[in-house]
Amino acid sequence: MDLLDRQIAHALRLDGRASFSRIAAVLGVSDQTVARRYRALRQAGTVKVVGGLSAGRIGLTTWVIRLQCAPGSSAAIARALAKRADTSWVRIASGGTEVLCSILTPDDDREALLLERLPATKPIIAISTYCVVHTFTGNEDGWQPVATALNAEQIAALAPDPPANPPADPPADPRPESAIALDPADRILAAELARDGRTPFTELAAATGLDESSVRRRLAALQADGTLYFDLDVDSRAFGYGFSALLWLSVEPARLSAVGQALAGFAEVAFAGATTGPTDVLASVVTTSGAAFYLFLTEAIGALPGVREIQSAPVLRTVKRAGA
Repeated sequence: MDLLDRQIAHALRLDGRASFSRIAAVLGVSDQTVARRYRALRQAGTVKVVGGLSAGRIGLTTWVIRLQCAPGSSAAIARALAKRADTSWVRIASGGTEVLCSILTPDDDREALLLERLPATKPIIAISTYCVVHTFTGNEDGWQPVATALNAEQIAALAPDPPANPPADPPADPRPESAIALDPADRILAAELARDGRTPFTELAAATGLDESSVRRRLAALQADGTLYFDLDVDSRAFGYGFSALLWLSVEPARLSAVGQALAGFAEVAFAGATTGPTDVLASVVTTSGAAFYLFLTEAIGALPGVREIQSAPVLRTVKRAGA
């Protein structure tokens, strides 16, 4: 990726649905150039805008499942999990002996989930489950290294406009009791945007059966109350980060919030959340190399007060991720 590609990616991280003409005017290039560059990045799987729903706002709980597999079985298990509609990402780690995935389940129907619906096959040796109870960084926040190509003036020019009619009293925290109910048109809208966050309003209107002005209003309302967000799905390797790993941290309870906030400040941390289970924090980390990962682990995370134990699993392959 050259500087212009990185600038376009940064612009789309600020506003995933910003028009190509608006981006082009700020970057000093033509609309056609921006459109052509984005299409090429999207086709290569390097950068893609996707729409996502805040799990807590719609009454869903995020679980991370860790499967220990017999040698040679991980690829088939990962493919089976990737086909499921309730998995948001699936990865093969630890040299092919582990499959990890994220699953969303309704808060009021937890017993219908998890182990009963996972593949009951002999190659699965052990299963660990972690409920994500708080997110420190990730999803709506975006990955920090993407946001390094624009200057302050360009960022101000490309920042999304505030909602015209913000909600009078947005919920303070997305607990299940404050979850909203999506109507059928909302669900279709969300599904279309999950496939492509830049789907034109005309196509969204055709898919939902609503007129274009109604789609615009509904999308703006869902964004304003925090139900819908736009994320920039990126291949970190294109940004020079070729090593990826998942970390499980055991943390002193009194230090949990401070550790999570510190993790959120590291550019190498793409996601960090507090979880239930045998460990307290799950983090997704990307670095330029294995050597850089070692330094980050020992000098950054190892220096955090309250961290008692660290487990790591290098990611061998990503079978499914947002928008891919």
